[in-house]
Amino acid sequence: MATAFKTIIWPRRNLVFIGLLLIVIRSFSGLVLPWQSKVLLDEVVPNKDYQQLKYLIAFVLGAILIQAITSFLLTRILSVQAQYLISELRAQVQKKVLALPISFFDNTKSGALVSRIMSDVEGVRNLIGTGLVQLVGGTFTAIVSLVILIKLNPWMTLFVFIPISIFGYIALRAFKYIRPIFRKRGKINAEVKGRLTETLAGVRVIKAFNAEEQENIVFEKGVDKLFQNVKKSLTATALMTSSSTFLIGVATTGIMGIGGYYMILGEMTSGDFLFFTLVLGFMIAPIVQMSNIGSQLTEALAGLDRTEELMNMATEDENEDRVHNLETIKGDMVFEDVSFSYEEGKQVLHNINFIAPAGSVTALVGSSGSGKSTIAGLSATFLTPKTGRVTIDNQDLSKVKLSSYRQHLGVVLQDEFLFEGTIKDNIMFPRPNASETDLQNAVKAAYVNEFTDRFDDGLDTLIGERGVKLSGGQRQRLAIARAILANPKIIILDEATSSLDTESEALIQKSLGELIKNRTTIVIAHRLSTIKKADQILVIESGHIVERGTHDQLIAQEGRYYDLYTYQAKI
Repeated sequence: MATAFKTIIWPRRNLVFIGLLLIVIRSFSGLVLPWQSKVLLDEVVPNKDYQQLKYLIAFVLGAILIQAITSFLLTRILSVQAQYLISELRAQVQKKVLALPISFFDNTKSGALVSRIMSDVEGVRNLIGTGLVQLVGGTFTAIVSLVILIKLNPWMTLFVFIPISIFGYIALRAFKYIRPIFRKRGKINAEVKGRLTETLAGVRVIKAFNAEEQENIVFEKGVDKLFQNVKKSLTATALMTSSSTFLIGVATTGIMGIGGYYMILGEMTSGDFLFFTLVLGFMIAPIVQMSNIGSQLTEALAGLDRTEELMNMATEDENEDRVHNLETIKGDMVFEDVSFSYEEGKQVLHNINFIAPAGSVTALVGSSGSGKSTIAGLSATFLTPKTGRVTIDNQDLSKVKLSSYRQHLGVVLQDEFLFEGTIKDNIMFPRPNASETDLQNAVKAAYVNEFTDRFDDGLDTLIGERGVKLSGGQRQRLAIARAILANPKIIILDEATSSLDTESEALIQKSLGELIKNRTTIVIAHRLSTIKKADQILVIESGHIVERGTHDQLIAQEGRYYDLYTYQAKI
């Protein structure tokens, strides 16, 4: 609560103060009706004073108008501000998430992150919105009403105060029980949304393997887990509601008895009794309302706890060692005794050493799981060596500001990600303000025009989510065009031709020749025929470089590369 107060409420203290002022005015204007009801019964009616009746009605109507205006202003000022704050927080959380290291995304479902960005911050409306102000304002109204009740009849007030105190104790215990439930609910909700996002993204795989039923079962289990969590909180809420109904009923019945006794004795007028009863409602209503608001605030704080956890995570650039900016680079990349492990004690790379001179092509080959993609990840700064170092132009990449390096980096992945939108939008993604000439040059260099010329809308053709309306070869050429337009100094090609048919591959080989010209290139390829012209080929097995050289040199050695190449040639 302290953090929420410091970061959310205190910076907006002026608005909160205005809200409190409005609710005080609303509370006082609300007390006019019960007060004037007493005057009506004890003075106006017995004296048959028509003039005073007119003033009384005008006074009450004025008070009701003030109540309506203050209620409108409360909603207009605080609720709108709360919604603005929600949008602001979502933007901050999304910005923070994108700044987190790749390892975070490897261990977190995208659907769960969507939930944390979109849902967890929504509870803030109850902190800066009407929730908090009603809580504070309700407390003020209850205290003022209590003072009036004590002045009217202290014994009747004491009788009422006992069951209300019992209810307050039950409510506090319930809130303490509910908060961890709400925290867990946020986590379950994120898990369920995460799985649902995966299911929808993988619908073709699900249908291909006739696995709809098992996905339904997984989702139903998640939904049931969420239901069980909600059921727990509903039980606590129901306990509060039923106890308030019972205890307030007891108090009301007691008031009828005690009030009737005092009126029979002549120690209380009917106006006093009506005034006491109406003011009692003003004291009890905020208390009951506060139990509901308390639940909302408890849920809000649980969501903000989870948001705070996310906001406190270290970003990629939050490293005191990363101080160097790379304005321009030549492109000399060196791996010096680089070792890496994803898990403690399980190294996937062992003392890797190689030099990739500026403008050269270094090809990585080897069996699956040998460590090729890890080397590519280190080259792209998606990963950081556990020991040793990777340098660019003699600058240690672990000490370089990532954004300054990545502005010189281009990556074409095996399963290239395309955004929903047009072909043109996807190509221009790295440089939204690129000229039409640069765009057309990239399109021609990657032979994208070879298929877009056949489309009615050309480059403005919509490609669907993740480019589902394009073939694998078309998607890959589009990704290469995107890399060409980015005009980087360092290129990482991870299985860049793996999705292509023979005809597309021939076209891509030409475009790749243009892409890698005068650029330091790291290539991973299973199709060894595509890397014959590489300046050096590194054969990786079990995290070690077991062979290195040009294609002709490695063929002449008749070692591991020779075996792989001749095996593929037979196929």
